[in-house]
Amino acid sequence: MAPPILKLDDIFLSFGGAPLLAGASLQIEAGDKICLVGRNGSGKSTLLKIAAGLVEAQSGDVFRHPSSTVRYLEQAPDFAGFNTVQAYAEAGLGPGDDPYRVTYLLSHLGLTGEEDPRMLSGGESRRAALARVMAPEPDILLLDEPTNHLDLPTIEWLEGELQKTRSALVLISHDRRFLEKVSTATVWLDRGTSRRLDRGFAHFEAWRDQVLEAEELEQHKLGKSIEREEHWLRYGVTARRKRNMRRLGELQTMRSNYRGHKGPQGTVQATVSDAQESGKLVIEADKITKSFGERAIVTPFSIRVHRGDCIGLVGPNGAGKTTLLKMLTGQLAPDSGTVKLGTNLEIATLDQKREDLDPEDTLANYLTDGRGENLLVNGEQRHVTGYMKEFLFQPEQARTPIRNLSGGERARLMLARILSRPTNLLILDEPTNDLDIETLDLLQEIVAGFPGTVILVSHDRDFLDRTVTSTIAPAVPDAPDGRWLEYAGGYSDMLVQRKGALEERRKAEKAAEKPKTQEAPAPGSSKVKLSFKQKFALENLPKEMAKAEAEIAKREQVMADPNLFTRDPAAFNRLASEMEKLRAGLTKMEEEWLELEMLREELEG
Repeated sequence: MAPPILKLDDIFLSFGGAPLLAGASLQIEAGDKICLVGRNGSGKSTLLKIAAGLVEAQSGDVFRHPSSTVRYLEQAPDFAGFNTVQAYAEAGLGPGDDPYRVTYLLSHLGLTGEEDPRMLSGGESRRAALARVMAPEPDILLLDEPTNHLDLPTIEWLEGELQKTRSALVLISHDRRFLEKVSTATVWLDRGTSRRLDRGFAHFEAWRDQVLEAEELEQHKLGKSIEREEHWLRYGVTARRKRNMRRLGELQTMRSNYRGHKGPQGTVQATVSDAQESGKLVIEADKITKSFGERAIVTPFSIRVHRGDCIGLVGPNGAGKTTLLKMLTGQLAPDSGTVKLGTNLEIATLDQKREDLDPEDTLANYLTDGRGENLLVNGEQRHVTGYMKEFLFQPEQARTPIRNLSGGERARLMLARILSRPTNLLILDEPTNDLDIETLDLLQEIVAGFPGTVILVSHDRDFLDRTVTSTIAPAVPDAPDGRWLEYAGGYSDMLVQRKGALEERRKAEKAAEKPKTQEAPAPGSSKVKLSFKQKFALENLPKEMAKAEAEIAKREQVMADPNLFTRDPAAFNRLASEMEKLRAGLTKMEEEWLELEMLREELEG
């Protein structure tokens, strides 16, 4: 094993109350691509800052290889002394670094380099900081929420850059798909300590559940041991006093460990307040358009949204997603065309800019609208502190100003307010920003099970795939021209349909280019047929797929044992690796069979 180029060991840090970090560790070796995961407020960003040398731990060991270079993505970049973004980004380069890297990165991040740093938006500032830290290709790259404020094409480009970079990476992100594609190892920060899994984020959640189940079992065993020891002390033989005193000491230690055990932070428990059912037709837009000056944002676009639909809006930044959303919900009048809203609509909106929040307001006042200590949830009076606890806020935070909350806590607070009010039409603009994985899971369940209608704008591909029933996207993804199309299903479904439409167009163009003398073969003449190899594959692939499915089922049965990981982690990891290969092989066979079957149907007319 190669020696680490950066190592944090037994890190302790407290800000006056309970320790934020209590024995956390992080080891980075050359080529590592680590995702750092944990609940909001678990100390992920703090641990990253300690690794970068920006925060000093109260105790613990920190080792950085003397010759290694480290770059940390700043949340609030300091542009003082720089007249252009290009100059700011180039200041991060070392003596032997290539200045062209800055130009390359800025262009892909949607910046020219000539921008005045004082005039940048929050998102543009983050992108400039991303170019600055990536340009030198350092030995260690520490990235805290690098995908925030990036659109989908840019996120997918960034994935490719990070996959091929020579830098060791530590990533914090709420974007599941991004973490799955980039990471090869996972560090879980939980209750002040860290655990490492030498596999990417795709395997994290199953592993986490195994660890928590084993921990719960150990606590149960400890409780039973305490019961047995107490019984022995009360009724056992008392002749050997020294032995009794020893066992009494052991019992006190067990009691202390049992009482001092800090279980995992709870999950958000919430449901949407019931509202009167809306009409069956929620929104009807007929040939709506919108332009700003010479630029077309929406060319004639029509859609009918029915009760129960979940519509996703995707596209590059600046394509017009928010404009289209506002037109569909009646907040912005179209230049031409009509929008009709259905009956009995109760609309709730989660705005990505969190503009609904007054930083000087308190949590309790925001949730109750200043109407005392109670709020009405599903027709039932609830005390505000009890309702707050369902969203993982402590009672003592009731009088805390909103300005003291983190980004994730603000998103959770807005979610708490929205869910307390009767609604049958949810408008969610970038709802996944700043949410931890567990709260994302809850939001996904709420959206997927919501009896009303949902329209959401998101760059989170995994969230879209798990929730939406149809996706609206620009007809031309790389250069939006105002034309929008609706695709059935989620983001991945949209990509498949878009690819199919592109292939059909190419076929039609090729057919149009053929000389007129080339005519289709007459009936009875020789036709193009499947080759022997293609026929053999078409007949035998279903058998091979069935075998693969059976092998996967066998391993799933063995891995269903909740104690397997604790008892034999090597066997668990081996089975998981085999499952991954089998599933990849099965997917490949299914795709090959489908292509051959489509070819056969085409050739047979």
